[in-house]
Amino acid sequence: MRRPMAGYEPYDGALLRQQEESDDMSPMPEKILLAADGSEDARLAARAAANLSDKTGAELHVVHAWRSVPHPVIEPGNLEKDASRLLQEESEFVADAGGAVSEAHLVMGAPVDAILDLAEEIDADLIVVGSRGRGPLGRLLLGSVSEGVVHHAALPVLVLRGGEGSWPPERVVIGDDGSEAAKRAGELALGIGDLFGGGSILVRAYPELPEADRVGRTLDPRAVDDALRRAERDLHQRAEKLGRSVGRPPRLELAAGDPAVALLQEAREEDGVRTLIAVGTRGLGPAKRLRLGSVSTKVLRAAEGPVLVCPPDAA
Repeated sequence: MRRPMAGYEPYDGALLRQQEESDDMSPMPEKILLAADGSEDARLAARAAANLSDKTGAELHVVHAWRSVPHPVIEPGNLEKDASRLLQEESEFVADAGGAVSEAHLVMGAPVDAILDLAEEIDADLIVVGSRGRGPLGRLLLGSVSEGVVHHAALPVLVLRGGEGSWPPERVVIGDDGSEAAKRAGELALGIGDLFGGGSILVRAYPELPEADRVGRTLDPRAVDDALRRAERDLHQRAEKLGRSVGRPPRLELAAGDPAVALLQEAREEDGVRTLIAVGTRGLGPAKRLRLGSVSTKVLRAAEGPVLVCPPDAA
C-alpha cells in the first residue's frame, strides 16, 4: 500500500528563515575523497565528485590504492608505475570535468582499508566511489570495494552507478525511519538535490501497518486510521526539519511493506528521471566502524542509479 501525502504546506517563510539562521552547520561536505581505479563507474564517480566540489567549493582529494600481486611476467615495480599513471589520468579527468584536485594520493594496500584510513587522515566529510571497480591487473571487476567502504565508513558515502545518464540527479528519494542516520542522509541528499535543481520525496515504509493485529484478528479501522494519522504527522514534522537546509520540505509518501522495496519502487516511479536514493544506517561495531543495516544493504545492491548512505555519527 502506498499513501501519497500531497498538499503539504511548509513552514511560514519568516519562521523558516529564523530556523535556518539558528543552524550552525551546513550538511554539505567541505572535503571530498574520490576513490579512483579507472573503471567506468569510477569515472562516473569522478564526474560526480568534480560537480559537487565545483558547486560547493569543497576541497577534493583523489586516491588510488594498489597492491602487489604475484604474477609470472609483471614486476611489482611496473604495477606501481601503472598505478601512478592511472592516478594521474584520473586526476586529469577530474580537472577536465571541472573539479580542482587539492591532492592526489597513491597508496599501497587493500583498497577498503586504504580508502577509509586516508579519509580519516585527511578528515574527509564525504567519500565518492564507483559501484564496481577494476582489480589490480585491470581485468577483474570488484563490487566488494564499494560495499566494503560503505559497510565500514564512519562518514557518508556516495556510490555511483547507472552509466553516464544517471548523474546529476533530477530527483532525490530519501528513506526515513526516524533515526538520526536517516536524518543526516536526508539533509545531505536534499542539499545535493538543491545544487542541481532537483525535486525530492521523503518515504517512510512500515513492514506492516501500525497497530496491525499480529494474530490476524479483525482490525478496528479507527485504530488503523489513528495510527496512520500519527505516522503522517510524525513524517510531516521530519520533513519540516529536513526542509530547513534548502528552504522547502520534500514531498511525502507513507507506504506499507518492505522499506527497501518501497524506496526502489519510488526511485523507478518516474522512468527516465535521474534519481539519487539516500538512506541512513544503524549500529556500530566494536572498532566504531559501521555495520550496514538490511534496508541500506538491499538498496545498495539493487538500485539502478546512485545511492547515498549515511551513518548515524556522520558529521
